[in-house]
Amino acid sequence: MVSADFARNLLGVIGNVISIVLFLSTVPTFYRIWKNKSVERFSPIPYLVTFVNCGLWVFYGLPLVHPHSLLVTTTNGAGLLIESIYIFLFIIYSDNKKRLRVLLVLVVEIIFLGVLVVLVLTLAHTTKLRSAIVGGICIGGNIMMYASPLSVMKLVIATKSVEYMPFLLSLFCFANGVCWFSYALIRFDPFVAVPNGIGALFGLAQLILYATFYKSTQEIIAKREGKNGLDLGNMATSTGDIIGQVERV
Repeated sequence: MVSADFARNLLGVIGNVISIVLFLSTVPTFYRIWKNKSVERFSPIPYLVTFVNCGLWVFYGLPLVHPHSLLVTTTNGAGLLIESIYIFLFIIYSDNKKRLRVLLVLVVEIIFLGVLVVLVLTLAHTTKLRSAIVGGICIGGNIMMYASPLSVMKLVIATKSVEYMPFLLSLFCFANGVCWFSYALIRFDPFVAVPNGIGALFGLAQLILYATFYKSTQEIIAKREGKNGLDLGNMATSTGDIIGQVERV
């Protein structure tokens, strides 16, 4: 019979893999940004929120804060590094106004994390108290991370297009929430269970939205590409007419 600890560790390892895949799922988005040298209408909010959230969970999973949760630290440590790269690319390819906003938010987040670490380690002297303080803040951070695509979901509903809501990000948000929610239930940890249970629901909502507007998105893209092709055809025709007139003269 499989022990509870073995099942928990197994789910933790699976959660690590899913979480890293989740963090990497937006690579195609940033490849597009790098290729086009523009962030277009992509929002920096999900990446900024995920950055600070990963920082919080790295701290929470340390033995001096919450023992027996090192798997939480490893997965979020990887996420912190990946999100840092994303934000760096976002800063490079944003216009000056957006770049300044992103930098300002990033600096505030780093200061917040630093102050939190110092205060908790200085003023709270037991792991139980540290877990309660950091875990409570982590719940808010995790819910914000899962809810951050809401701004994109609003854009999806307004435009009836999921072009700027990456499917893989939504899919792995759902899978990640389900996995870590299950992990937290085995040796009950409300600080992990609550936000990830809510995260699974947010991920499911995004998938439903994606399925709803997938067809209309394809129609919008096809119409846009067809229009561009028509414009090029008209340009070629006009150019041919001009050349023909010059030849006749």
